[in-house]
Amino acid sequence: MIPYVRDIDIEYGRCDRVSPLIRRVTADNPGPFTFRGTGTYIVGAGAVAVIDPGPDISEHLDAILAATSGERVTHILITHHHLDHSPLARPLAAATGAVIYGCAVVGPVMQDAVKLEAGYDHFTPDVSVCAGAKIAGDGWTFEAIPTPGHTSNHICYALAQENALFSGDHIMGWSTTVITPPDGDMGDYLRSLQTIRARRFTTLWPTHGPPITDVDRFIAAYIDHRAMRERDILARLAAGDTSIKAMVPTLYAAVDARLWPAAAHSVLAQILELVKTGRVVCDGPAGLDGVFRPA
Repeated sequence: MIPYVRDIDIEYGRCDRVSPLIRRVTADNPGPFTFRGTGTYIVGAGAVAVIDPGPDISEHLDAILAATSGERVTHILITHHHLDHSPLARPLAAATGAVIYGCAVVGPVMQDAVKLEAGYDHFTPDVSVCAGAKIAGDGWTFEAIPTPGHTSNHICYALAQENALFSGDHIMGWSTTVITPPDGDMGDYLRSLQTIRARRFTTLWPTHGPPITDVDRFIAAYIDHRAMRERDILARLAAGDTSIKAMVPTLYAAVDARLWPAAAHSVLAQILELVKTGRVVCDGPAGLDGVFRPA
């Protein structure tokens, strides 16, 4: 069972000191995929980095600028291209002269993504960190760690000075992560979880929700949850379900029905991995409307 952490004290627009090097300003965009809103992180003092500036909300830009008044924003780090993470990067860069780091998405994305999450941003960084990179500033050093899975271009950022990781949507304390093919990939996601687990970080700072401090236990539970979903899907197929539409109400009976469309995509991602590894076959195209059966 995943030991979720959901207790967080926020006030929209307020800047909170959350560690010696880290401050957080939360955008007023709560919802079923964003929890209480996008948590934008400010790292350092004097010359600072901003991680995931968030949605293009003028009040949130004003709050970030107010929180960094008297300082210089030199770096903007983007975890991925969803509309609740990256769109404010350009307005913030225009206001501050900062350089934007991240990984541009390459390849197809879901056309109906806006119905599932916040939608996709046509995001292009100034500096690409798709292959990983070291990013240094005044009193802080980041390592960009490629973590594909939630999206193909997802990047986590490790802060060396605090053995902490800004985990974006890769690992969130309040919820599991939606995997939406073709941009998202379950096999990539599980491998990325193992990559992060092996690093033994002290704290994870997701873009949505509170920090995760019992890191190894939490990631282990995340991995176990995916293995359980895999077993459940195989059981539904063995019981005669042949479609994702038939499986979701049973698999996600305890989950808010508003999340079922997104859950269907995560089930698809899991089934595609089962097809890839030869445990499930599909009669016809392997998509949301596919007909599946045990191999």
